[in-house]
Amino acid sequence: MTTLRAFTCDDLFRFNNINLDPLTETYGIPFYLQYLAHWPEYFVVAEAPGGELMGYKFVHSCSLSYRVEGKSCDPTSIPPVVELFLFVVMGKAEGSVAREEWHGHVTALSVATEFRRLGLAAKLMELLEEISERKGGFFVDLFVRVSNQVAVSMYKQLGYSVYRTVIEYYSASNGEPDEDAYDMRKALSRDTEKKSIIPLPHPVRPEDIE
Repeated sequence: MTTLRAFTCDDLFRFNNINLDPLTETYGIPFYLQYLAHWPEYFVVAEAPGGELMGYKFVHSCSLSYRVEGKSCDPTSIPPVVELFLFVVMGKAEGSVAREEWHGHVTALSVATEFRRLGLAAKLMELLEEISERKGGFFVDLFVRVSNQVAVSMYKQLGYSVYRTVIEYYSASNGEPDEDAYDMRKALSRDTEKKSIIPLPHPVRPEDIE
């Protein structure tokens, strides 16, 4: 059975099978530690029965209670299994409540190649949305490369839409041009009029993002 649990510092030495994917953004260790310190409930890893890390996600802010195979469980009570990841998710909560911009943000969502097409990404996104609902968020957002049409299509199937295009959001290497990103959003129940997902009529630059 796939197990969802809180990401730990030790996992930083175990998730290379996920991060080696060319479309997965890789960060420095201080960045991951910052998320572990500030938004631990939004930093989740999935393990296969044999201990493989299947993937991860990280997002911003919240309280914690996960549903795995229809059961409610506290990730902090799940004993760590040994060895490999299936997927990971990482995120946070941010924005202004007064301006109706308080929201959950998906910083990273990645599933190991051998465990894709099993619905794991959808389960992690559902988890993030539930946490953001409990935190009183108006919407959930994420950034994705314009060229990554597989991911764009998946997010659209999960109810996300393109809110705006961010010009040259992703830095390139080897002399290639920087790549644009889509800022995709999904309104939560607090945004009853769906104002948070009304598309902007023009693109923005990274420095224009609050």
